[in-house]
Amino acid sequence: MPWDGTELWVAKLDADGRQTAAVRVAGGEEESVVQPLWAPDGGLLFVSDRSGWWNLYRIEPDELAGALAGADASQSSPEPGASHQVARPAATPGLGAALLPMEAEFAKPQWVFGVQNAVFLPDGRLAAFCTRDGLDRLVVRAPDGAVRELDCELTSIASLVAVGDRLGVVGGGPTVAARVALVDPETGDVETVRSSLSWEPAPAYLSVPRAIEFPTAYEPGSVTGPLAEEIARLGGAAAGSEAAGSEAVSGEGANAPAGLTAHALYYAPHNPDVEPPAGERPPLLVISHGGPTAAAESTLSLSIQFWTSRGFAVVDVNYGGSSGHGRAYRDRLKGNWGIVDTIDCINAARYLVARGDADPARLAVRGGSAGGYTTLNALTRHDVFAAGASYFGLADLEMFVAGGTHKFEERYLIRLVGPYPERADIYRERSPIHHVDGIRCPLIVLQGLEDAIVPPAQAEIIVAALRRNRLPYAYLAFEGEQHGFRKAENMVRSLEAELSFYGQVFGFGPADEIEPLEVENLDR
Repeated sequence: MPWDGTELWVAKLDADGRQTAAVRVAGGEEESVVQPLWAPDGGLLFVSDRSGWWNLYRIEPDELAGALAGADASQSSPEPGASHQVARPAATPGLGAALLPMEAEFAKPQWVFGVQNAVFLPDGRLAAFCTRDGLDRLVVRAPDGAVRELDCELTSIASLVAVGDRLGVVGGGPTVAARVALVDPETGDVETVRSSLSWEPAPAYLSVPRAIEFPTAYEPGSVTGPLAEEIARLGGAAAGSEAAGSEAVSGEGANAPAGLTAHALYYAPHNPDVEPPAGERPPLLVISHGGPTAAAESTLSLSIQFWTSRGFAVVDVNYGGSSGHGRAYRDRLKGNWGIVDTIDCINAARYLVARGDADPARLAVRGGSAGGYTTLNALTRHDVFAAGASYFGLADLEMFVAGGTHKFEERYLIRLVGPYPERADIYRERSPIHHVDGIRCPLIVLQGLEDAIVPPAQAEIIVAALRRNRLPYAYLAFEGEQHGFRKAENMVRSLEAELSFYGQVFGFGPADEIEPLEVENLDR
């Protein structure tokens, strides 16, 4: 995948547009290079994670010219009688010097084309955004090298372009919905062009996320790849602790020995119109994001505010393998999908219980797609959560790796899980569909009936096991929906149904007037 290893090549073209020389200037199997950008003076900028972080680099024009000249000289002459030379590509050691070296990420996973983290303004200044400590930050670098960070309300940015002497962005913030906006590169002031919402709640009702870092650990021998090497360098402190071994939710796992940590965004329950019961800890909703190479971000999410305004604490977990925390953190999931993500979500819950921010008897986990996979793993293999919600959750890895997805992702799981079919045993072992009888708590399953990525048959196997084992469950199947709900009425119904489900399981009555949800086996 492009966040694993890519190469950046530069080529010379003749008058007819044919390639006459080509040279690799950066990248390789273990270096991710993205977003090349020509500078006004002919220099070449790009983002590389060769330092362990996706940072900006620059190759000077004379350095480029020298590399191309060397490639031109080393590549073959035309065959006798040939009218055109076919250039054989050359390679050089990685070129370029860091422009803004820092422990921050100047790129995000390349799921789509056209995303740009850096642009040149007409006066020659370079504007860019990076992710640090869970938030995106806009910086401006002057031609003389002086760097200034802007004070800007947009802390989650998707892409950047120059629009005259201003910056065009797609972004949002904790109290600002995703929007197309223009940003002043001098002041950081934002002019909204168009918001993604026609209505936005008053800021007084919003729970503002706080980035948290918490201890995490894994059973000895349960992980492989770069993460196993990282644990070995730490002397084993990140393995074998109570955080990985105990299924209790007392929070003692939060006192794991110094070692690995993981990241999340924590939202406290908040509603100025009501007071929580004195001395009562709130229920906690643990969210596992999709991807899995992606990240929970700080843009205003009405679905999260739906929960916090109704008395739930929410933790949106950036488990090991998420972006935004450097290459080593992103590589933790290599060979370990289904283990690291699951344990990190569990340890986020334990950490908040230990802090006194959550009721250990009312912990729930939810996620969609890849996040649904993590949710199902947490419920089939661990006895930590009191309830769960799976939105079109991936339950069968073999189906996915054997051609059940689009071309871009067809080799994705080889790095996340292992070679297939050589290690089909790992795929079966990591697939929740083969462990459905391990579920011990109530579960609501929500599924689109036209989903080609996670077919309804996978959800129905989960539901059949819940029915067979007489566990409380609800199953909502939506006509016309695919992998991710698109119709407003179905989005509303799914959230209200999930709230009703938790109310019945946890023993509270939602204040909302919502359509009743039938939960099977609740009074068993």
